[in-house]
Amino acid sequence: MQTPIYHGRFAPSPTGPLHYGSLLTAVASYLQARSNHGQWTIRIENIDPSREPKGCIQDILDTLSNYGFVWQGRPYRQIERIHHHLRVADNLLQWGHAFRCQCSRKTLAVCTETGAMGPIYPGNCRYLRLPADQANVIRVLTDHTQLSFTDRNYGVRSYDMASTSGDFVIVRADNLPSYILAATVDDIQQGYTEIVRGHDLLAITARQLYLTDVLGKPRCHFLHVPIITNDQGEKLSKQTHAPALPKWHARHMLVNVLEDLGQSPPKRLRWGSLETLWSWAMTHWDAARIPNCPTITYTDR
Repeated sequence: MQTPIYHGRFAPSPTGPLHYGSLLTAVASYLQARSNHGQWTIRIENIDPSREPKGCIQDILDTLSNYGFVWQGRPYRQIERIHHHLRVADNLLQWGHAFRCQCSRKTLAVCTETGAMGPIYPGNCRYLRLPADQANVIRVLTDHTQLSFTDRNYGVRSYDMASTSGDFVIVRADNLPSYILAATVDDIQQGYTEIVRGHDLLAITARQLYLTDVLGKPRCHFLHVPIITNDQGEKLSKQTHAPALPKWHARHMLVNVLEDLGQSPPKRLRWGSLETLWSWAMTHWDAARIPNCPTITYTDR
């Protein structure tokens, strides 16, 4: 059986400009694809347009280009694929793998326990067979399946789906797909062989793989990398006022990222060309050297 061509992706949400944490994930996914002689594509995860500042997508693409990234094809825009996501949700309902739920947040706050992936749904609406006009969301049925996978950086992970996840939402109250549904469907249909992303998404990988298994599709591999935090231990993000990547200091920022990814780049790369830096990085990339701590504190160097 022929080994499939490596296909990786970088999937930013256009809620603000790229920051240092975004760059670290982009570099790791890019070099993992290039070192495997594979394809690297961009997927803009813009399911909710109300959170998208005007011009943000173009700013993200311009920044990546200024930093020397080269991607294959036109970037995917997740919002253009909502009909695919909702069709899968309808199929899951028809197959008996999902159900409609009318529980309010207030109801769930009173009777919900917390597991490794957040609040665990208590099962109130599991067997009610609610019509669409009486429901708020759609959830996937889970059971005590022991779901295991091996992350290339953090090793073997195992989750009892009923006690750590519970029945999770795949279609929100506003009739938009959840992150889990959209990401899983797109990863399957776009043919990714490995997903490289931040440690904060490690636990919910079990939900994505559970959904993949329910759909009867082959699993892809996962490589999670540490997330970057500020001095207060908060993940760099728009909400924590992370500064945007500087447009014209690409080499300096890229060398910092390579250092944080454990690659030990020579200092001379800070003053060479972008082409020289990327050539060195592609030649010397070793995913086994990525730190397996959950977080790295950002330092200005």
